[in-house]
Amino acid sequence: MQAGKNTPVIKDLVLIGGGHSHVEVLKMFGMNPVEGLQITLITRDVHTPYSGMLPGYIAGHYSYDESHIDLRPLARFAGVRLIHAPATLIKPEEKLVICGDRPPISYDVVSINTGSTPSHIEVPGSKQHTLAVKPINEFLLGWDELMHDALGGKGEFKVVVVGSGAGGVEVALATQFHLQQLLKQNGLSADLLKFELIAGSGPILSTHNASIQKRFRRVLTERGVTIHKGNKAKRVDENKIELDSGKIVSADAIIWATHASAPTWYKESGLAVDERGFVLVNDSLQSVSHKDVFAAGDIATVANYPRPKSGVFAVRQGPPLYRNIRRALTNKILKKHVPQMSFLSLISTGDKYAIGSRGIFTFEGAWVWKLKDYIDREFMHKYNVLPEMKNSDAPIYSELADSDELKDISAIAMRCGGCGAKVGSNVLSRVVNQLTTVTRDDVILGLDAPDDAAVLEVPLGKVQVQSVDYFRSFIDDPYVFGQIAANHSLGDIFAMGAEAQAAMAIATVPYGKERVVEQQLHQMMEGALQVLNQHNTALIGGHSSEGAELSFGLSVTGLIEKQKLLAKGGMQVGDVIIITKPIGTGTLFAADMRGKAKGRWITQAIDSMVLSNHAAAQCLYNYDVHACTDVTGFGVLGHLVEMVRAGQVDIRIDINCLPILDGALKSMQLGIFSSLQPSNVRLRRAIKNQDEVVKHELYPLLFDPQTAGGLLATIPSHHKDECISKLHKLGYQDACVIGTVENLSDAVESIMINV
Repeated sequence: MQAGKNTPVIKDLVLIGGGHSHVEVLKMFGMNPVEGLQITLITRDVHTPYSGMLPGYIAGHYSYDESHIDLRPLARFAGVRLIHAPATLIKPEEKLVICGDRPPISYDVVSINTGSTPSHIEVPGSKQHTLAVKPINEFLLGWDELMHDALGGKGEFKVVVVGSGAGGVEVALATQFHLQQLLKQNGLSADLLKFELIAGSGPILSTHNASIQKRFRRVLTERGVTIHKGNKAKRVDENKIELDSGKIVSADAIIWATHASAPTWYKESGLAVDERGFVLVNDSLQSVSHKDVFAAGDIATVANYPRPKSGVFAVRQGPPLYRNIRRALTNKILKKHVPQMSFLSLISTGDKYAIGSRGIFTFEGAWVWKLKDYIDREFMHKYNVLPEMKNSDAPIYSELADSDELKDISAIAMRCGGCGAKVGSNVLSRVVNQLTTVTRDDVILGLDAPDDAAVLEVPLGKVQVQSVDYFRSFIDDPYVFGQIAANHSLGDIFAMGAEAQAAMAIATVPYGKERVVEQQLHQMMEGALQVLNQHNTALIGGHSSEGAELSFGLSVTGLIEKQKLLAKGGMQVGDVIIITKPIGTGTLFAADMRGKAKGRWITQAIDSMVLSNHAAAQCLYNYDVHACTDVTGFGVLGHLVEMVRAGQVDIRIDINCLPILDGALKSMQLGIFSSLQPSNVRLRRAIKNQDEVVKHELYPLLFDPQTAGGLLATIPSHHKDECISKLHKLGYQDACVIGTVENLSDAVESIMINV
């Protein structure tokens, strides 16, 4: 967020969607930050596809990274909090954005740039039986399946594209080109591939001039694409389309590329929309019904200047959208933006050839594709290659602040320490009253009691297991941070075979206005409770304070029968060593802090961290587990050393079997390590063949500290196949055997690593 450590959050800007307009807004705020402004980006996808390069990606001319803008480093550059979740509703009167089941996110100003979807409303069956071009991320998943089906067929394979606008024609030609190349590469005849285009009632490329339409009719004919003129799709069933003429068109794959439609939640939010459901905005890109709401791109209709749904307008709306959002935040008069009437249009033909137009002029050739390629790459370069920015923690009296807010800033700057640093009772009470925690019979006094301490009962025949973890936030989303911290804290309990009974929270929230402190604390606690409640763990109290940065942890109490207690020292010769999750979170989040990690790497790492160890621990217990621990700050090697010393055995590890998170090796090869890495490396002396293994590319990952990592456990070797299979079914897809427990020498407590 933009607010520095010495400047409290004064206002909240929320951006919904990572579309073409918002990427420019993000970069401009990164280049020109506003002290006291917290910016939140809510996005369903962390890699936003550039529509201009999608046909080239489908055709095979661009890689995934070349054709997608990575929002995570862009958000990091802009100092923006990234929430990886879809927005489902806005409550304008309360100024809240709803994102599924998680707590609402408040705003002072909100902007929408989510992109459109093809219309399915008029045609029954089209949503169930076709591959829609938008949302693009879902299309790309289906595109991989389509390629597989085309290669696996033994006879004719027919693709039918519904929609004859620029998008439909480009996708049809790009798909045809790529599939033909794949068939040839695999020794199959491209003649078996058939393409048809359902053109609807009007001409192809109806929003373009007659010359463009004529040129593309020629290209489609040359490429053997059958055009169904004057026919609309009436109904879609599996592998067939019924046209309004009554004709039935069979298909092995149907691509849906009709005109754009809007998500229903814009209208359901009470925003003014046009007849097709798109957000209606004025000349300043401001909602005509709600002055604190802005919208741009395909999902917006400028009331006085309606234009086709095209990426070129979304790109051009970026700078004026940024300027007017900034002016709205500072209560200044907004400025009008008049979209251009004439624009350069470059449409590819599948191969490296394109047809272009500007006004009445049209042109085509390989040189036009090169021009398009140059323009597209320059656009992507702006957002994927970011300048280094210097951060300042100097206190600045924000341009956002009025006189009352300046008093708040002064008061926050003089915050007390000790108990005077606690979160205010009003804020704490409101947050606690919004929390729903599980109740247990063995919790005698808990969160709902006014007493100074909680009281727990230890059932007869059981012992208590206790652990505590606490660390500062390494991600921007407080809800997900709460989930990760809770999973991390529960890991110690599960590793010892116990069931979690109760937890006490320790929270530090950055200094800020009361509303901001309350929201951050609520988001974080709800994230933690989502995990605690899932495991029937009662939240019974805790302590909260204000500090320089967001931090959180839990003290957890568990219960287990004494004779069933698991420890690190139970390894037995002949056991196999199992790890249940991939490693690499330390280096990945160090890279993320520097803006060097790809968004999908961090998404995968977060998915791993929010995966509970509970089911894995139960599974291992069912297969006669002898020793167990969770992989956290000391890294794989550090925790193996603890187990070896406690068990007084030797172990052999196959370094090539270690499951690694995507991007972790790349991050380490860039020289990016966690700050705890050097301390962990000191344990290398436990490796018996260190001189040999130090040259291996995975060697540094042995020392990478993990947050909410998986379990390390040993079980009898005859159970390994069945246990690993069961772990995979439980969702631990990377669970594997990484070594064995052996007697390697007279000098025990050593680790041999196979390379």
